[in-house]
Amino acid sequence: MAQFDIFDTIGTLRQAGDAFCVATVMRTADATSAKAGAKAAITRDGRILGHLGGACVQRAVRAAAADALLAGAPQMIRVKPSDKVVAIADPDGVQTYKSGCPSGGTVDLLIEPYEHPPRLVIFGETPIARALASHAALAGFRVYLPEGGDGITAFDPEDLGALELQSRDFVVVASQGNGDRAALKAAVTSPARRVSMVASRRKAEVLSAKLIDAGLPEADVRRLKSPAGLDLKGVDPHEIALSVLAEIILWRNTDAPVRDATDEGQQTA
Repeated sequence: MAQFDIFDTIGTLRQAGDAFCVATVMRTADATSAKAGAKAAITRDGRILGHLGGACVQRAVRAAAADALLAGAPQMIRVKPSDKVVAIADPDGVQTYKSGCPSGGTVDLLIEPYEHPPRLVIFGETPIARALASHAALAGFRVYLPEGGDGITAFDPEDLGALELQSRDFVVVASQGNGDRAALKAAVTSPARRVSMVASRRKAEVLSAKLIDAGLPEADVRRLKSPAGLDLKGVDPHEIALSVLAEIILWRNTDAPVRDATDEGQQTA
């Protein structure tokens, strides 16, 4: 049997696409089966791939990994005998977990979450869609475009559900007259964090009204932001694409909706 390699395991998890954590034993005191430098990966569903110590350490690591993924930030934890835990954190600020294991040892671990960059799904085979895809890829997003491209993943616009979008992802409808209604319906009913459309405000309102009349929940349809982007007074496809990407980056970093009073008519169908 091949020797277990934690770095190969981490590489496999990265390729799989789901979030996970890496736990590293930083320090041990007294008798413990954990050794400084030991690493393990913890999957979103709580599987521990690697050796960090006994069951008491594993329980703490699972709980801390879930917290780290939720917060999106690394954290230090300390697992030590129950009779030595007097507060939720030690004086040095490290969060403590009780251990009932007979070894009586103390283990300090660093828990680091790994989550892929958010996805940006772009409907449309238009100059603006292609420009947005190119700029977004350079900005570190995982980009999806119907036709694909260099570093850009192709997807079927008629099966958005196959991508299994999450609440941290973004969708932009830049179809500009080619399948707008179907694209918009798929976008606003997806779990994506934000949905925007490259179109005039009037066109977006008309399409939105049609979707509501067709039975879509109004709350879903009202998620749409159109015209997409910040008002950079752009005219060229790359300028418009940059305005759209700038707004998405702002959403990603602050989740603050931006609706410029001057953006009426900024973009046209």
